Parts: sequence; C-alpha cells; structure tokens
Amino acid sequence: MAGTARHDREMAINAKRQLSATSDPVERLRLQCLARGSAGIKGLGRTFRIMDDDNSRTLDLKEFLKGLNDYGVLIEKEEALKLFQHFDRDGSGQIDFDEFLITLRPPMSNARKEVIMQAFRKLDKTGDGVITVEDLRGVYNAKNHPKYQNGEWTEDQIFRQFLNSFDSPDDKDGKVTKEEFMNYYAGVTKEEFLNYYCGVSASIESDVYFILMMRNAWKL
Repeated sequence: MAGTARHDREMAINAKRQLSATSDPVERLRLQCLARGSAGIKGLGRTFRIMDDDNSRTLDLKEFLKGLNDYGVLIEKEEALKLFQHFDRDGSGQIDFDEFLITLRPPMSNARKEVIMQAFRKLDKTGDGVITVEDLRGVYNAKNHPKYQNGEWTEDQIFRQFLNSFDSPDDKDGKVTKEEFMNYYAGVTKEEFLNYYCGVSASIESDVYFILMMRNAWKL
C-alpha cells in the first residue's frame, strides 16, 4: 500500500543528515520535503495548487514565497530568490509549478516510473485520471482490514482512510489524484501519485526491491 512508517522514519533521518551537508538550494528544498516523509513533495504541490486561484498553474515570486512559508519550509529569503530565479528560466517573473515539482522529485529510473503508473492505472478504474472511493471498490479489499473485521469501521470508512494516506493533512478531499499518488506513491491524480511514490522511492535504494514492493502491494 502506501510507504511504510519505517521507510518514512529512515528517509526523514537521512534527509536531515544530508541537509546539513549541501548548499544547493534545489537539493535543500527537496531534502526538507523528504524529511516530512513520502508525502512531503506532494504536500508542497497541494499548497501551491490551493493558492492557484486562476488555475494558471504558474506562480509569481510573491506566491512562491508565501507557498514555501505556508508549508513551513525553513529558507532564507536570499536562498528562496535563488530558487525562484533557477526555475524562472525565461525571466518572465513566473514559474510553472508542475515543472518545479517534477524537478524537485528525487531522480527515479524509468522502470520505477513504469511500475508506479501500472499501479495507478489499475486503481483508476474509471480512467478519469483521479482515484476515488468508487474506483477502489473492485480493487482494494477492505474486508481484510483489522478494523473492518472487528466491526469498528465500515467498508467506506476503510476506503476513506486509504485515500487519506495520499491526501495532504490540510486538504483531505476524499480523492487521490494521479499527482498525489505519484507525489506520495508525489482522490489521487497521476501527478500526485507520482509525487507520492517518488518520496517512497527515495527511501529505497534497490530498483529490484522497489518494483517488487509495488507489485506485491498492488498485485500487479
């Protein structure tokens, strides 16, 4: 299923250790996100998306600084300016936050990306690019969950909890976009699904082990 708590703990420790040893602003921001666990990059993406009132999928400097601040990123203004200039390649005063998040993701092999997308396609039964409770009904067996077996939760509550593991703490809308599924694993959109799973991927060195974990988790 989602990244394990153990992987998240190990990743947070490693990210914090590496943070003190790097001065590269992009790497420092990436490590601050990973220090929050698998959903860290996905969460930053959600923060920016909430701010994007006109759906332009771009941010100016003021919005960029506010987004970093709202998400609790510890960064000097000078370093944030360098970051913004790095991503504002055409000097327009705007950055594309999809490109920004893609650059922020830890590098992943094509084999890892493909197995993540296989899992997303399997879960997205309706093919609309977003995973919802309805999609999960035929794929995810809630009856094996201990809280269903002891009568504490209904099937729908199990599905809701499952989707919550991908959603950001401040934005639990009951849908995991592919973004959330990638953002965590970064209703989960494809991009969010990738943003999630790039976080999980960062905690696992071996391609073989990562692919095996995904195949077992999603019965691919």
